[in-house]
This record gives sequence, C-alpha cells and structure tokens, in this order.
Amino acid sequence: GRWRAVLIAGDNNSPAFDNGVQSLREKLLAHGVRDISVYSSDAARTTPARLASSANVVSALRAGGGDACFVFVTSHGEERGFVLRPDRRLFDPGSLDQVLNAGCGSLPTVVVVSACHSGTFLTPEMRKPNRVILTAAATDRASFGCGAGDQYTYYDQCLLQQFDGAATWRDLAVATRACVENLERRMGVPTPSQPQTFVGAQVQDLRLPSR
Repeated sequence: GRWRAVLIAGDNNSPAFDNGVQSLREKLLAHGVRDISVYSSDAARTTPARLASSANVVSALRAGGGDACFVFVTSHGEERGFVLRPDRRLFDPGSLDQVLNAGCGSLPTVVVVSACHSGTFLTPEMRKPNRVILTAAATDRASFGCGAGDQYTYYDQCLLQQFDGAATWRDLAVATRACVENLERRMGVPTPSQPQTFVGAQVQDLRLPSR
C-alpha cells in the first residue's frame, strides 16, 4: 500500500545525520514513496526540511495517513533516548510509543533508530505485533561514524547499501547488521555496536516499498 515516511536528523554537529536522511529520502522516492516528511536540526542546510524540534516531530508522527508507517531517526543517543538538538532534549521510548499509537495505530509500522544506545527503544511497550524495529546498537553499546568528517554513520551507510537488495524489512535488518559487523571489524572497533531487531507477529514478511 501507500507508505507514509517521516525522516529525522536529530543533531547537526555531524553532516552524517542530514546526509543519511537525504540519501534515504532519495532511495524511498526511487521506490515509489511520495508521502515523505523530512526533519533536520539545521533546516536551512537541508532542503526540503523542517526543524527537528520535539513539537514538529510529534506533530509529524501523530499526523496519520497512508497504509503503512515508516519512521527513520538518525542522531546522537544515550540510554534514555535519542537527541533532538533544537530543543536540547532526549526523545524517549515512551514518547515515541505514544505518538506511534496516535499516528499509526494498528497499521504496519517500521521504526529505525540509528543512534548510540538505541536498543533502549526495544521496550515491551514498543514491541507491538504490527511493528518492525531496527536499532543501530544495543542498549549498552555505542554506534559509530558520527564524527565531523563522516559522510554517513556506519549503520546508515549499511542500511542504504543493503536497501535495494532486500525484499522484506527482516531481510534488510539481517543484511544491515552483517554489513555493520564487517565494517566495524575492518575499522578495528574494539566494542561492537550490536544492532538489534524486533519483528512483530503480524509483520513477519512485511515487504519494502515497491517489492
């Protein structure tokens, strides 16, 4: 069906976040997704985009519409949530669950949180049967590639690389994790990020757009 996508770059101290959002937007457009909202912590630098304030993000996620929801967040993070730099606040799992309930309800919903410690979003409340959740790291792990000189974070780079070859979101999660593990080995990362995945019972074979 018709996907509604909300893409969020939560911080602007590395170009990797905006780069990831813009490249994923182009990828989704190429696969027929037209309802795409982009949010940036530096809206003047990213077009088209709105400021990634908590109010704007909540409004976008609560808006509804479409036959399926896709939410992609790339930012800094800690065990309490991901960073929204315009508000200097952390967006926590409970808040994300509430706005997804309001805006997506029982529709098939895919959430990608690309941030350090993003496994914190795999709470019991977030693990609903209609949701697929991909995180760049386990709750107690950092993710990598968000420096001032990085084009993409490691996780975003791998997600973009594997997107065209995957049929289902589960396939994409498995391929992205393998790519991240290989990249971290090559880069000599001492403590792997350990990307996490949850696939609800109703969306075990949920396909990517245009598949």
